[in-house]
Parts: sequence; C-alpha cells; structure tokens
Amino acid sequence: MSFADLGLSDELLKVVNDAGYTEPTPIQASAIPSVLMMRDIIGIAQTGTGKTASFVLPMIDILAHGRSRARMPRSLILEPTRELAAQVAENFEKYGANHKLSMALLIGGVSMGDQVKALERGVDVLIATPGRLMDLFQRGNILLTGCSMLVIDEADRMLDMGFIPDIEEICTKLPSQRQTLLFSATMPPPIKKLADKFLENPKTIEVARPASTNINIKQWIVPVAAQSFEKRKRLRQLLQQEEVRTAIIFCNRKTTVRELNKSLKQHGFRSGEIHGDMEQPQRLAELDLFKRGDVNILVASDVAARGLDIKGVSHVFNFDAPWHPDDYVHRIGRTGRGGATGVAYTFVAPDDAENLENIEKLTGQKIDRLDLPAPAEEERPARRTCRDRAPRPVETETSPPQPEVVAEEPPARTQRPRRQESRFEEPRAPRNDDTPRRDRRRSRGDEVADDTGWNGPIPDFLKVSFGI
Repeated sequence: MSFADLGLSDELLKVVNDAGYTEPTPIQASAIPSVLMMRDIIGIAQTGTGKTASFVLPMIDILAHGRSRARMPRSLILEPTRELAAQVAENFEKYGANHKLSMALLIGGVSMGDQVKALERGVDVLIATPGRLMDLFQRGNILLTGCSMLVIDEADRMLDMGFIPDIEEICTKLPSQRQTLLFSATMPPPIKKLADKFLENPKTIEVARPASTNINIKQWIVPVAAQSFEKRKRLRQLLQQEEVRTAIIFCNRKTTVRELNKSLKQHGFRSGEIHGDMEQPQRLAELDLFKRGDVNILVASDVAARGLDIKGVSHVFNFDAPWHPDDYVHRIGRTGRGGATGVAYTFVAPDDAENLENIEKLTGQKIDRLDLPAPAEEERPARRTCRDRAPRPVETETSPPQPEVVAEEPPARTQRPRRQESRFEEPRAPRNDDTPRRDRRRSRGDEVADDTGWNGPIPDFLKVSFGI
C-alpha cells in the first residue's frame, strides 16, 4: 500500500514524497482513511509508529476548504508537554507547505502577547497544552465554539500529569457536533471512561498490544551496584562503544540529570541536558543542538520521554530504572523509530528489583541480562599540587646502590634576648636608602597586603620628647 491509496490530495502527496516517505505505517494506513471520512478514532499505538502523521496529514486536507475567524480556531490539538506541541507544529509546517493554513502554538514559557495576536488574526490549527489553553480561555482571548475537530494526543500521559479534569472541561466548551481523535499508548480505565464520554461511535485502531515494546529495539539489563560512581563507570564504558552514535540518557531526577551531564563533559563526552527546571527557550536550544549533531548525547528527565521524534537515535540508556513501567516503554521508544534498529540499556541496582519486575510484567517479556567486564582504569587528570616531588631513583642490577641520605638535624636555635625599649626612647632612625620597606618587599615579588597605612617619614608633631 502507498500513500496514494489513502485518499490524500495530490498537493499533500507531493510533500510526503519529497520528505522521503513512500509507504504508510500500519497506524497511518488504518487511521488516515477513517479520519478523512470524519469518523471518531481511538488509536492505540506505541511511540515511534508514525502516529503524529496519522492525524496531521488528513487534518490538513480537511482544513484546506474553509476560512478561519478571529479568536475561533477551526481545529484543536492537545499535547501534554511543550516539546510534543512544538514537534506537532513542525510537522504541520512541513506537510502543510502547499496549503495556506494558519497555525498557532499555545505553550507555557513563551510570550503570551504573541500568542494572543495570532489568535486575533484567526488560526486554522491550534496546538496547545491544557494549562496555557485554559489560561487564555479564562482571560477571554479564545473561543472554541468554531472548533470542528479535536485531537487528544498521548492521553495516558495526560492522565499521569493530572490533565484529565482540564480536558473534560475543554471538551464541554467545544461544539457537540465535532470529530474527536484520541491517541494513547495504553488504555487504562480513566482513559476508557473519557473516550466513552466524549467520542461518538469511535473506530478503535490497535496496531500493537498495549504497552508492548518495539521489536526493533534490543533490550539489555545491566546489573550495577547501588553507588552512583559505579553506574557512571559502566555508562562511560558503554558509551565508548563504536556503534554508539547518538544516545539519550534518562534519569528519574532533575538533579541527577545536571550532575550526570557535568560528569560526562568532564570526561570528554559531547553531551547536553534537558529537564523541567529549564526555561522553554533553553530546552528548545538543547534539542536543536542534539538534532544538528553538535552534541551526540542528551541527558534527560521524563519530560523528553514522550513523543519526541528525533531521527537517528542509536541508543537509549536508562541511568535510573523508571519508577513507572509505562515510562520504560516510552523511554526506549526514542530509538528504533521508522523501521530502524536500536539498543536500550537499563541500569538496575539491587533496590530496583521491584521496578524491573513491574516492567517485565507489563511488557510480557524477560529482558536479557548483560554481564560487562570490569571497566578499564580511567586516566584521571593530574591534580594541581603545591610542589612537585622528585621521582625516587630506581635501583637495577647494573646501577650502583644509592647511598642512603640521612637528613641532619638543624642546630638548636638560641633564644635571643628580647630588646627592651623604653617608652621614652626616641624612634629609630630610618634606613640609609629612601625605599620604604613595603616597596622593597614588592621588588622581591613578595605578596604584601595593602592595609592603606602610613609608610612615609614620621611627622614632627609625633616626635614628643619628655624631659626627665
């Protein structure tokens, strides 16, 4: 099957072919025709299956007919994170090159004034995170009564982040007669309840078993000691493999992300970091460096685990075993995308036994263990010392024995009698040279504290004489 068999317009097919895509993925082949027929969709698909294009491509063709109005977007896409929203916006810009569709991106961390101006001009596609959308709606800057298409992406991630109440409220602001597309990697009961409430006779498309992992990803468990320095040694050992071209390293805590990135840089790796404490421009800048290849290792918290489509990631490392088994599926899904192969390593300390058990229970497979040889001793940079020690001579069979040197004890110092000065005595006469003591010490290179005291000759009014 080709994209031409899915019912897309010629203008859109040209852009898809120019991007190098010839055959649709299973989720695209199943979802695109149904979306073009204006049906509600429940798409259950793991990450890296081309899910984004399955709703972006048909949405462009549907919106090609019509015109937007001020503050009333014609379609709405909800994403759980800023990075995912920005990525969907990039897809619209790429695939909508031959269509005159306007778009607005509503995410936190950027100027709200520019977003309001875009809404006032009218947009065909509104891509937003729930928090910023609700903020602008409560301010009266946006109306959702003209929205005829709603996409709820990464619904299970929305559930984890506590956005389900916001989504339910947003759904009540939209027209009841609309098309709704819901995509999720898993289908827990709260998501099923949400779908039953707001979707009408949806078509369910499931291209993989829920929570299954990509068969193109070779997975390894790396047993490590609980100490962090042991994990870092093992990580550096694996990163030095020739086949590691680009890698994403996931940590559970933001502090671990910062510390690990700093350690990798000190050992000569080209690494960057991304976590929730960074401002949005900083996070996007780090992602751009990684995409361009200026850095080939990205240390990240779970903020980057969902949906980021970065081509060519050869390896994923779970420096910390994820606390939630669903996060494991999404983390390792950053590699092995688009039919490529990838490798995922997960470091497991003794305290992570329960987390590993939950991961293997969710994915339904036993992950192979990797026994690494002891890491080679790494050269440490020489420390700066106060003095260099001369190396001791090495005795060989041909070299004469070195005489033993015995340090002589210094002679005992005699205690000089302390000079008793009379408080009526005249001050001492200055030295023969006119150079003050401070300047003579500076000329020798001695460090002298500047106490801003008087260093000149003693004034006459201080020379007080007493008659006896």
